[in-house]
Amino acid sequence: MSDDSRPIMPDGSPPPVLPPRLPPPRSGCATAFMVLIGLILLLPGLCAIVFGVGSLSSSLRMEPVLVFLILLGLMVGFAGIMLIRAAIKGR
Repeated sequence: MSDDSRPIMPDGSPPPVLPPRLPPPRSGCATAFMVLIGLILLLPGLCAIVFGVGSLSSSLRMEPVLVFLILLGLMVGFAGIMLIRAAIKGR
C-alpha cells in the first residue's frame, strides 16, 4: 500500500525538505546596549561583595538592614551577569 499523506512531486520524487526558518538577527546596537547595562548592574554586586567581606571581618554581628542591602546588591549583580549572558548568547 502507498502512503498518501505526503505530497509527491510530478517526477515521482518526495518533496525537498526545507530548513527551518531562523529568526531575524538582533542588531549590534541592542547587543552593545545590553552589555553596557549589564556592566553597570555588576557594580552593585561588586560593592556588596566588598562591603560584605569587610563587615564580616570587622564585626561579629551584622545589622539586618546591612544584610538586606548586601543581598540586594548581589541580586542586582546576578541580574547583570544574566543580561550580559543573554546579550552574548542571543536567542
